[in-house]
Amino acid sequence: MAGHSKWANIQHRKGRQDAARSKLFSKLSKEITVAAKMGDPDPEKNPRLRMAIKEAKSNSMPKDNIDRAIKKALGGDGEAYEEVRYEGYGPGGVALIVEAMTDNRNRTASSVRSTFGKHGGNMGESGSVAFMFERKGQVVYPPEAGDHDDIMMAAIEAGAEDVESGEDGHTIWTEDTELAHVAAALEEQLGESEATRLVWKPTTTTELDLEGAQKLMRLIDSLEDDDDVQKVTSNFEVSDEVMAQL
Repeated sequence: MAGHSKWANIQHRKGRQDAARSKLFSKLSKEITVAAKMGDPDPEKNPRLRMAIKEAKSNSMPKDNIDRAIKKALGGDGEAYEEVRYEGYGPGGVALIVEAMTDNRNRTASSVRSTFGKHGGNMGESGSVAFMFERKGQVVYPPEAGDHDDIMMAAIEAGAEDVESGEDGHTIWTEDTELAHVAAALEEQLGESEATRLVWKPTTTTELDLEGAQKLMRLIDSLEDDDDVQKVTSNFEVSDEVMAQL
């Protein structure tokens, strides 16, 4: 029975992973469709669509899924989504920005507010936490792209603002309005990046202990589980010791 139990646990875990993967692909497809609808369906002429496709590829989304999402926009199929942003505080006073795409603003707002409340947080008014973040462009390269000095030189020539290098690779920061230009210039020097995206970068952080971090993770997981929610950004910080336990 022990063997069967182990198999059952593996199957259950695989099922959860498959479900998470399916949900992620659904969110990525939505972004691709909206980007293609709002601009040119040719990625070379549409920076947002190009970034959406790159993000999908970096998450191993099949090419057929990407093509279907673009065709959906070209055919005028699907719901008319609007982009909305919610802000609030989680456990320990951590600031959260929740980005969503929805065809029913009331449904999404109600769901997000309820999720905040169930997990010890509070949804605030627009602008209540955004002042603690900056809108930035982010380009990510793997470690093998070069050492820190090489990447820094390429970033400076491309017009980037800063470079953070570590064991996992290199993160290059740009002004949000310069992301497409900088990413294209970097690609000429370093090849294709792992990811190119617009993000909310915290200007101040809130440190959490293990219990606070666990509570926050449950809130973020629940928010991200919402079909309308595309991305959740927070300004929490934890020590290496707490991160290891998480």
